[in-house]
Amino acid sequence: MNRLRVPIARLLKLSLRDYPGKLCSKVYVYGCNFRCPYCPDTDLIHNQQEGSKVLESDVYDHLYRVRGYVTGLCIGGGEPTLHNGLLGFIYRVKSLGHDVKLDTNGTRYKRIEKLMEERLIDYVSMEIKAPLERYPEIVMSKVDMDSVRQSIRLLRRGGVDHEFTVTMIPGLLDGADLEEIAQYLIGSKRFVLQQLTLPGRHCPELEDVDRYSLNEVRAFRDRVAPYFGSCELRI
Repeated sequence: MNRLRVPIARLLKLSLRDYPGKLCSKVYVYGCNFRCPYCPDTDLIHNQQEGSKVLESDVYDHLYRVRGYVTGLCIGGGEPTLHNGLLGFIYRVKSLGHDVKLDTNGTRYKRIEKLMEERLIDYVSMEIKAPLERYPEIVMSKVDMDSVRQSIRLLRRGGVDHEFTVTMIPGLLDGADLEEIAQYLIGSKRFVLQQLTLPGRHCPELEDVDRYSLNEVRAFRDRVAPYFGSCELRI
């Protein structure tokens, strides 16, 4: 029986874009506490008990084979910090000599803090979903906003390389929303704007929504770039 401590849905063996400055592999884990209508990975929302899963041992075997030219593992989802087995999984990955990047929504502040204290993560990408007062509306779930704020403060204090990301969604987020987010995060080291990914959306209200154009996203980037050390696009 496949007894997983971390329920891994997929393993991407090589990624050129998920870990800044590194060739990496990426695992996608099941389970999320948000229901974002623009989510491109709706199959990961629930902690699936049936269907295709990836053994942790398969991940370790792959990382052992590619060590030397793939130097990092990105852990995304879903929301990886929901799972109690995350620390043990990362301990094993680190023992194989790989750096670890965590993609998170920041709602499990204590777990992120523990991972940092144990020096288990080398890079954190935290997605900011909206201006803080609009979170429940955008993620369509109850949110522990104190934990989100604590995670932001924890990352901004340093101790681990990190970035904050925002996905720009027509009809949900506009330039004024982005400006409010940027003012809250002013002075952060690295800020990334992402275009909406169209496949996988599960909200009927967004079925006919197009992405912001590249020129529009560039204009958003230019608007908030002065607030940050680095402001980039991810398209």
